[in-house]
Amino acid sequence: MEFTKMHGIGNDYVYVDCFKEQVPDPAGAARFVSDRHFGVGSDGLILICPSDKADCRMDMYNADGSQGLMCGNGIRCVAKYAYDHGLVDPGRREMTVETLAGIKTLSLTVEDGRVSQVTVDMGEGRLTSQLPESIRAAERDWEFVGIDVGNPHAVCRVEDVDGMDLSAVGPAFEFHARFAPHRVNTEFIQLLDRKNIRMRVWERGSGETWACGTGASASVMACILQGYTEDEVFVHLRGGRLAIRLDRETNHLFMTGPAAEVFHGTVELPKNF
Repeated sequence: MEFTKMHGIGNDYVYVDCFKEQVPDPAGAARFVSDRHFGVGSDGLILICPSDKADCRMDMYNADGSQGLMCGNGIRCVAKYAYDHGLVDPGRREMTVETLAGIKTLSLTVEDGRVSQVTVDMGEGRLTSQLPESIRAAERDWEFVGIDVGNPHAVCRVEDVDGMDLSAVGPAFEFHARFAPHRVNTEFIQLLDRKNIRMRVWERGSGETWACGTGASASVMACILQGYTEDEVFVHLRGGRLAIRLDRETNHLFMTGPAAEVFHGTVELPKNF
């Protein structure tokens, strides 16, 4: 299987151009290639496929083989791959990508003939909890705000995000009965000022990742709803920074960030995963 390794501020995936080839068992392939010791090493697998509704379709699989609905960092890389590798016309500065969370519109920043940055219309952030809601997890009480931005998120405010033991707290949220059966992505945020927050994320099916675009969007929406921040916020993650903006007229969230291509390769998939 030919692949391209890409990342959006450290949220890395193995990408396969399905305009050229097919992946018979994407869930199994995702588990194999994601392994950082025996595979390629990634947060999951993303297939870039033809679409009859958009310029292309993104099929995304987490490291455990479960299928994701949407990936904010991943979709920026899909746009970069599609432009840089000629799947869309080089004169274009806007394109559409079909996802399981709907069709997303992306604006491209092109430098020296290659995409350097992408702005994604993430759609509306839908409130899925009380504001806030209480929950007990990892032997303590928490308050969270539930926001759906294509994926379900629980956003928790903490005083020291860097000092958290996310490997203990993250699974307690992911597999909590409150979020059954689909599980949840959990963001832990620290307010820096009204235009900046720091965030760590535990993603369902992948564990802690260095960034999460839908999670950053959900976190900013949760902050705005509670009056903590302005409508334009920089989210500082382990892998870098994303800019999130709420458009009050449409109530849509817009995410802007970079996308990077790391290397191309070929991997032989095992017969039995």
